Amino acid sequence: MIRSVVIGCGSYLPERILTNAELATMVDTTDEWIVERSGIRQRHIAAEGEKTSDLAIKAAERAIAHAGIQASDIDLIVLATATPDETFPATACRVQHALGITSGAAFDVQAVCSGFVFAMATADNFLKAGQFKTALVIGAETFSRIIDWTDRTTCVLFADGAGALILRAEEGAGDTMDRGVLTTHLHSDGRYHDMLYVDGGPSSTQTTGHLKMLGKEVFRHAVVNLSDVVKETLAAVNMTADQIDWLVPHQANKRIIDGTAKKLGMGTEKVVLTVDHHGNTSAASVPLALCEAVADGRIKRGDVVLMEAMGGGFTWGSALVRW
Repeated sequence: MIRSVVIGCGSYLPERILTNAELATMVDTTDEWIVERSGIRQRHIAAEGEKTSDLAIKAAERAIAHAGIQASDIDLIVLATATPDETFPATACRVQHALGITSGAAFDVQAVCSGFVFAMATADNFLKAGQFKTALVIGAETFSRIIDWTDRTTCVLFADGAGALILRAEEGAGDTMDRGVLTTHLHSDGRYHDMLYVDGGPSSTQTTGHLKMLGKEVFRHAVVNLSDVVKETLAAVNMTADQIDWLVPHQANKRIIDGTAKKLGMGTEKVVLTVDHHGNTSAASVPLALCEAVADGRIKRGDVVLMEAMGGGFTWGSALVRW
């Protein structure tokens, strides 16, 4: 059977670093308060005029270089973002143009913090169906643009960045020893809209709006939903948690990550954690964490990597990959 094999990984973070100490001069907060509740110590913020596409392009170029291919080899671009450059066209089309690609398809997907997992699943299914051969999957966000910087409960959490993977369709045996995407699982439940949303949009307020969140409720649902989708994933391929080499979770909150790992009986030594220095970069958080662990040598060829995320909607999902 066809497997979507990861052949390249790249990421980009804006130069500006915003520390908790600096935030404490902007809103009524402290480093201790932020670290205790989220585990975040610093985050990266896009420069004035630096767009989501700019971040995505840099991450894509690094992924292409890491894969050792030409941009022209890519025939599918799926970009996950909740902060596109414009209402339309898709930010993916800007990336496609910047890379000099004039064929194939490029489009955005919107599942907020789960976006990269949704994009991975989308690209994987297109490759398995034989419609495309090489996919560029990106998670990119400039969440600083939709944050209310006077709201200390949300402005301390979110940040900007981009991460990208190159997937290539290759023949596999059809078992769990194959390299590539082994299984993906996606879920949504719109009943929980009011717990995490942005209070604006083209057809409602004709404004961009700001992020609104009921943190305690999101936390409660996140631990349950993420634990459940991981169990669903493992059951689908008849594997157990101890067969997972690395858990790469959405970097929303250290307490959520710790709670999910505990429910699964996974030790912290198997969890890739970047929330302390990246903050919550929404759709960019999983690929940013993934690429960091690849770059520093933790994730090696043949490792089994489990990605999971949950975001507004609610949406949540997972992708299991043998590296």
